[in-house]
Amino acid sequence: MRKVITYGTYDLLHYGHRRLLERAKALGDYLIVGVTSDDYDKSRGKINVKQSLIERMQGVQETGLADEIIVEEYEGQKIDDIKKYGVDVFAIGSDWLGKFDYLKEYCEVIYLDRTEGVSSTELRREENALDLGLLGNSANVEKVKKEAGFVDGLNVRAVHADGSHFDALLKEVNAVYIYSKPEEHYAQVRQALLAGKHVLCESPLAMKKSQCDELFELADKSGLVLMEALKTAFSTAYTRLLLLLKSGKIGDVISVDTTCTSMEDIDGLTPDMLREHWNSICDWGPTALLPIFQILGTAPMSRRIISKKVSAEYDTFSKIDFVYDHAVASAKVGKGVKSEGEMVITGTRGYIYVPAPWWKTDFFEVRYEDQNTNQRYFYQLEGEGIRYELVAFLHAVHGKHANEEISRDVTRAIASVMEAYASGDGVFLLGERA
Repeated sequence: MRKVITYGTYDLLHYGHRRLLERAKALGDYLIVGVTSDDYDKSRGKINVKQSLIERMQGVQETGLADEIIVEEYEGQKIDDIKKYGVDVFAIGSDWLGKFDYLKEYCEVIYLDRTEGVSSTELRREENALDLGLLGNSANVEKVKKEAGFVDGLNVRAVHADGSHFDALLKEVNAVYIYSKPEEHYAQVRQALLAGKHVLCESPLAMKKSQCDELFELADKSGLVLMEALKTAFSTAYTRLLLLLKSGKIGDVISVDTTCTSMEDIDGLTPDMLREHWNSICDWGPTALLPIFQILGTAPMSRRIISKKVSAEYDTFSKIDFVYDHAVASAKVGKGVKSEGEMVITGTRGYIYVPAPWWKTDFFEVRYEDQNTNQRYFYQLEGEGIRYELVAFLHAVHGKHANEEISRDVTRAIASVMEAYASGDGVFLLGERA
């Protein structure tokens, strides 16, 4: 029996895929089709795959051409599969010409001509087509603009530095990404929703919990997507970490400690000038609070904020402590101090250590009393997670997937902390008596 193997993503399986499979099938007696996993696709830069692995495997199965379907999960698996299944022929599209010549040591390699004019990428672009406007003047906006170029069907049509021409921007697009000053978010998100635009807004979504409630209600009523932009929530390593915790990998979680700091030169700036800058708790707070609320819940028994301020609004450092009925947590944030930006999650059987900068890590370690049983996990991260965030937004707009990475309860909880800081509720200032 002459065995043939081929690989692909097979997203939105089309006539071109079928013709390639037919030609591969004709090369032998038994066809094995490897369908790439979601994680492996991400590691290869294919982040905008529309269908799940199960859907893509079903598509291949329904062609009736595959005698066996397997999942491709890692670099180098092709050699393992060729040996394991006793493959005689490796077949792949001609757009990979020469790429897999190294497999000739193990079997015959044949490059098949692809069907012209048919492409999953083009199908995704045509179906997804979303014109996005960017509002803000920070370096982060430029990052978003760059990362949008990696997402099929997402077209950045306009970039405005401030809200003075927001009306004009809204007329040019059908979705907006907002990275203005935090205190402006609520009004701008509301304006965009009333104009019928989908919104992706940098966290915090609003400075009050009641404002979040109002905005979510307005979005639901209008049939629009409203998402909070927190890129960490969309990174592969972080989402896998959460899944491991749910599996009881380190037992019961009793403590979560996060640190996010960066240095900003504010010497000589007046209070009016400082208002143009994001303070520590708004800039770093949402990121530091994200794992606390996602792991321990959004209803702590108590909360205390300890801050070092240089003006009424601007904190150079804040430490936010929580007490739950089953655990404790602490988030340290600062733009005028420097510390190790790590995360430690303490459990009854072990702990998880995420090195600095934990919010954009591609690696974490599960550690135990017996160091010989420690386990390390590596996941490739592209674009700091921004492109994954944009893909999730695009999918949500097209109704493919609901936003599961950041729940509305978490968004509300983050806003509640911002509200408490602004009002002074439970806030203690360094240098003053508590």
